[in-house]
Amino acid sequence: MISYKNKKVLFITTKNLDYLRNTQEIEMIKKDGGELTVIGSYSKSYVKRLLSVYTKILTTSMRKFDVVFVGFAPQLIFAPFNWKFKKNTVVIDFFISMYDTLVFDRKKIKDGSLFAKLLKHYDKKAIKAADEIICDTNAHGKYFVEEFGADRDKMHTLYLEADRSIYYVRNLERPERMKDKYVVLYFGSILPLQGIEVIFEAIDKIKDNKELYFIIVGPVKEGLNKPVADNIEYHNWLSQEELAEYIDYSDLCLSGHFNKNINKAKRTIPGKAYIYDAMNKKIIFGDNPAVRELYSENDDKYYFVEMGNPDALAGKIVECSKKRN
Repeated sequence: MISYKNKKVLFITTKNLDYLRNTQEIEMIKKDGGELTVIGSYSKSYVKRLLSVYTKILTTSMRKFDVVFVGFAPQLIFAPFNWKFKKNTVVIDFFISMYDTLVFDRKKIKDGSLFAKLLKHYDKKAIKAADEIICDTNAHGKYFVEEFGADRDKMHTLYLEADRSIYYVRNLERPERMKDKYVVLYFGSILPLQGIEVIFEAIDKIKDNKELYFIIVGPVKEGLNKPVADNIEYHNWLSQEELAEYIDYSDLCLSGHFNKNINKAKRTIPGKAYIYDAMNKKIIFGDNPAVRELYSENDDKYYFVEMGNPDALAGKIVECSKKRN
């Protein structure tokens, strides 16, 4: 990756400034000796953040900066402002493809439609504008080269990190309802690629095993066939501090991704994996090329199961529970 030492760097992001990927990249630039200016916002409203960032870009001269680093969703910056950065060295974090995410991952847009073609156009436009492209896994970088024509030599992988000021080993005393149980936890935003249906089906198969206790954290939508039993508890939302406490209570954490039908699930390492790892937890992964970039099977900590296979997941949970003593 390029050096930021003794360079004037403008960091732009439309994601809230306290978002972990932003703080990770800002810290990276500072550590490398860059003189940093930041355009961003802490507002919880995406529209307000976008308007704030656009206004600041319009009123900021780019001539005084050596490098412009555009964080999360650079497509939203280069669509209207490509002309502003012609004389700068441009670095983008191509964390997500809007085309891939909305068409194939979340299935909000029909492939081949005018809007899908427009999304792909803006993905390509952001990539073409960049002198350096940051991605989150090698597998994702390979996809961006093959699908959008990105220059392989410009592609660099920067893996995510956990916020270790929040996520660290705590050794808390468990609540009474979890004592003497083998506690299995999953948290997530319940996006399709995460494969919550696979998790629910796996839990349903083994919920009668009263030595097990399950914690599910995330906004489970109506209509999902979620298992119900006195050894399963659901939380729609927890603060990061509360989430860290529940992870600390756990013996085993489910990472994923478990959906085998969405290709993006095979190219990403779930952000939760970095959190579980920081808290020294045993982890079950959905077996995919991206996860294998950083993790290898280890009977003491890391376990792999076939994506989309609830029987394999259920069996691995039971197998892990028998190893605790």
